[in-house]
Amino acid sequence: MQDAYFLYHSIGQYPGKTADLSRAMADFAAVWGATNDAQWDWLLPRRAAFIDRWRAILNAPEGSVTTAENVTQAVHMILTALPPERLRGKRVLIAADCFPSNHFLLTGLQERLGFTLDTVPMRQGASWVEDEDFAAQWGPDVAVALLTWVSSTTSSRIDLPALVAHGRRMGSLVGVDITQGAGLLPFDVMAPKVDFTVTTSLKWMCGTPGAGILHVAPHLIADCTPELRGWFSQPDPFNWALDRFALAPDIRRFDNGTPGCMAAIASLPALDWHAAQDHAAILAGNRRQTARLMAAARELGLDLVTPLAEARRGGSVMLRLPGPAAPVVTLLRGIGISTDGRGNILRASPGVVTTDAGVEALVEGLARHARQ
Repeated sequence: MQDAYFLYHSIGQYPGKTADLSRAMADFAAVWGATNDAQWDWLLPRRAAFIDRWRAILNAPEGSVTTAENVTQAVHMILTALPPERLRGKRVLIAADCFPSNHFLLTGLQERLGFTLDTVPMRQGASWVEDEDFAAQWGPDVAVALLTWVSSTTSSRIDLPALVAHGRRMGSLVGVDITQGAGLLPFDVMAPKVDFTVTTSLKWMCGTPGAGILHVAPHLIADCTPELRGWFSQPDPFNWALDRFALAPDIRRFDNGTPGCMAAIASLPALDWHAAQDHAAILAGNRRQTARLMAAARELGLDLVTPLAEARRGGSVMLRLPGPAAPVVTLLRGIGISTDGRGNILRASPGVVTTDAGVEALVEGLARHARQ
């Protein structure tokens, strides 16, 4: 049942999404299948509109945001574009509760790019990395710190202003993965100013796979030489002269060959929908429903691994179960409730289609599990 949908940490739904997505794909098919030359004049402005929607969400300057297939690719794009001397012989700092895909990438890049990946551990028995522990491990030899704004397994939220301020004192580049909070929690790349930002159009933004975003601060772009380049990396993509290639002065230098626009076009209706909403009301609804779930978890004696303080958490409620979460996810699915799990962590994220009745259905489902 739609009103018991709790997967905004994963996919995300909004009213009318199926119809909007169907229309967008039908429009694409009609244009792309026409026997004329109108395709690119239709396609590229929609990719630009997708980028502009994300610029507004991030409050990012013009010419500082482009598309990527996913967060991992976006991190690869910026790390491999930095001047070699920025990284060689230094550390890249990340938290143990980061999105694992980013860690897999950085582990593989460290030898080739000459940096050491340093992972800040969790304290014994803790569920997330404490901000003070991250700062304590962050010295002036850290070239880049990749911050995870909201954890995907606890919904723990870092004190971003404090950590960015520490990074400035250390002289490091500061990047932020905002995937688990983007579209629900307000985020501004200018306050505090960060050097790069990565995210996706899934989750709270309710878009499609493949519609990732890379933001790079204008001051850093000029120092970057992306590894992957092509005709769209130039100020004028239609310059065909082999001896006159030059990188664009703005974020377009991170583009390469013919851009894959399908995911942007498919996600644009969701971004248009999001732009028209009362974002404060959406957040207030989430806060009310997560508060109810957290209170129920405590009443049922379940192990809550999400911080209680609103300022320290995203929009999800995560529970550590005595055993694997998969059987509980299956039990809940059987009564029409959509959640998921990571190991023994059950994840539940209420959003715009989740009703209070859906929340009560989840509470009853959890109570049924607790009684077994």
